[in-house]
Amino acid sequence: MVQQTGKLSTKRAKPTYIYSIISVALVLFMLGLLGLIVLHGQKLSDYFKENLDVSIILKDNSKEVDIYKIQKHIEAQPFTKSATYVSKEDAAEEVRKDFDEDFLEVLGYNPLYASININLKADYANKDSLLIIESLILENPEVREVYYQRSLLNLINENVRKVGLVIGVLSILLVMIALTLIDNTIRLAMYSSRFLIKSMQLVGAKRWFIIKPFIAKSIINGFISGVIAILGLAGLLYYGYDYIPELAALLDVTKFLLLFAVIVLLGILISWLSTHRAVRKYLFMKLDELY
Repeated sequence: MVQQTGKLSTKRAKPTYIYSIISVALVLFMLGLLGLIVLHGQKLSDYFKENLDVSIILKDNSKEVDIYKIQKHIEAQPFTKSATYVSKEDAAEEVRKDFDEDFLEVLGYNPLYASININLKADYANKDSLLIIESLILENPEVREVYYQRSLLNLINENVRKVGLVIGVLSILLVMIALTLIDNTIRLAMYSSRFLIKSMQLVGAKRWFIIKPFIAKSIINGFISGVIAILGLAGLLYYGYDYIPELAALLDVTKFLLLFAVIVLLGILISWLSTHRAVRKYLFMKLDELY
């Protein structure tokens, strides 16, 4: 009976690392999921901004050589993602496809203008930048006007601002909750080792000698938790892209790898800090306070 009791006591004395690893991995998974939402949200915002067409309407008497020079000049600007020349005939063909009717036969002439359609880089797709870009383009005597959907641009930027604000607030709250959960989980795992820590101190072991093995174990556990969280996120991305193939267009491998590295480092750092705090707490406690 004594032997069985001793075995039971020994089992209880061991920190519950398995539960700690799983708990920390789940919290890191939630943080990683938030990170994926932020990354996809930013890419989606950039996608809409960069697909906003800005049409440079050219005058009827513009020569092909002058149009070519304008297009090359526009393509060389830092705000341009792409620039495509659309002739009067191409514009008429697009209208014919959209309305399924040959309006040229009705009118007897082509009222459309040749244009250069440009897509801006996301950083320049805002009201202030577009006003500067518009004035710059209108300086060319071959340009009749610059047209883009101002209301759509304002709507995109306003929605991006609102969504960004909501995600920012949620991110702060989730990070605070995650840090608290991880800290409490690790401290609870260390609770079963409080007598071992105190016993080592009472027999004269140095503070760093006591802390060192627990810190080493916490680093390993934090790394394992981070890897588990990454595997879960990778599986989620795999099935997400398989279910919604369009999401693959938002994939940014570099940023995703950076996010995964941050998750692992965060798991290691928080595990290390929480374990260090817990061990120091028991080192400074009196023996009677451990019960």
